[in-house]
Amino acid sequence: MISRRTLVTIAVLSSAVMEVLDTSVVNVSLPHIAGSLSATTDEATWVLTSYLVANAIILPMSGWLANYFGRKRLLLTVVTGFTVSSLLCGLAPSLPMLILFRVLQGTTGGGLQPLSQAVLLEEYPPQERGKAMAFFGLGIVAAPILGPTLGGWITDAYSWRWVFYINLPVGIASLIMISMFVTDPPYMHRGSLRADFWGFGMLAVGMGALQIMLDKGQEDDWFGSNFIVMLAIAAAVLLVGFIVRELLIDQPIVHLELLKYRSFAAGIFFVTVLGFVLYSSLVLLPLFMQTLLGWTSATAGLWCSPRGIGTALCMPLVGYLLGKGWDGRWLLAFGFVIGGISLLGFSRMNLQSGTWDILVWQLSQGLGMSFVFVPLTTLTMDPIPKRETGYATALYSVTRNIGSSVGISFVTTWLARRAQFNQSVLAAHVTPYDSAAQRMLSQAQAMSMRNGADPVTANRQAMAMVYGVVRQQASVLSFLSVFQMMGAVFLVIIPLVLLLRKPKHLREPQPSP
Repeated sequence: MISRRTLVTIAVLSSAVMEVLDTSVVNVSLPHIAGSLSATTDEATWVLTSYLVANAIILPMSGWLANYFGRKRLLLTVVTGFTVSSLLCGLAPSLPMLILFRVLQGTTGGGLQPLSQAVLLEEYPPQERGKAMAFFGLGIVAAPILGPTLGGWITDAYSWRWVFYINLPVGIASLIMISMFVTDPPYMHRGSLRADFWGFGMLAVGMGALQIMLDKGQEDDWFGSNFIVMLAIAAAVLLVGFIVRELLIDQPIVHLELLKYRSFAAGIFFVTVLGFVLYSSLVLLPLFMQTLLGWTSATAGLWCSPRGIGTALCMPLVGYLLGKGWDGRWLLAFGFVIGGISLLGFSRMNLQSGTWDILVWQLSQGLGMSFVFVPLTTLTMDPIPKRETGYATALYSVTRNIGSSVGISFVTTWLARRAQFNQSVLAAHVTPYDSAAQRMLSQAQAMSMRNGADPVTANRQAMAMVYGVVRQQASVLSFLSVFQMMGAVFLVIIPLVLLLRKPKHLREPQPSP
């Protein structure tokens, strides 16, 4: 017989994975969505932005909402909303309607991750939380890695609408299982809390402004755009005001006092860095494969899958080791070492790199992430009292998402700016006095003349070819510098792992049987 705990795990994990998958599975379908709904690709990017903004607004509120309405009731509501909005997204007749339904999908899906994590932490005893977080991490880390591959295959084989329709059976099954097996803990307030409408307003507008700024900043030239400046000011003023208010009122929406626990505060820092590095690399590698190696979207997505395979293989092992009493801090340090080395491995790629050159670093990064995610979550949540678990998982999830948004914005800006800098440096060496540059020009000109071009045209074509090589090499250098920087970040923060404390069930003597 399958235990009730296993059924609860399947119920909440399936809904959380469904939501996480939707953050990445739609990316590769954007050109198809734009073409189908008579929109430009830039307009279609609002399909992603609208979802992320709505998601970012609801995430920090999920702990308060669970205590107000009841965790089970809220879970049933958001899974229903996410499933219905997925159906509406698939049926959307126009881009504005699709964006509206994506807002609804992001709003209902925003609470799924922290709610599911809170249920699992509640369901498993402290000594088995490593196993619980291994199950949770398997979906949360692997889903965004496998999402582009799945999205590309579904879009090519069927239609972009099926990217949304696949949520329906998962959502319905999750609803049935949650209603049957999930129960509320006795300490939930269920309506006794007072609603802070000013706090809700400041949080919603502030988080929305921050997410739009991060998503559209590079596209609009950051602070060269009045729109981005206004968003930055709004986000700063409203979020600072919100934090001050939360520290002063009796019943805050976000429990910032949880940061008094050293392990939780350190874990919040680590998960922000993890979001920054992990999700940035998820964006970088497919871009490198497609723009510089010339691979198709399907091929790039396929060869990003080994990272998820490495994670899936090692997550159960990490959960087992934690359950056997291994110190999670050393497992976490090991994960950062492997993750940092794999990113430095990516920084050694070149235009001749093939699939097998990338495979080993993909697998090693997946392995490293499994040794990071599970111990980090377990150590971070260990000191949190049970009645505060929902608030803690909400804060943990929102900081990871902010880290990923900042990271993606940072690396896209870095790539663009660094490529320009590298291009100017490389172009400075293409002079009549540089023998290598002259040799390359002569060879390109000779090739053009062999193809029938006259000397003047051949010279112009040769210059264009050399300029193309310079641009390409400048782009390669910018990618490699980002990978190098991210690998260094992982390695530099390793000593800070000692800020985390051992779990209480390992520090305290266990009663004899």
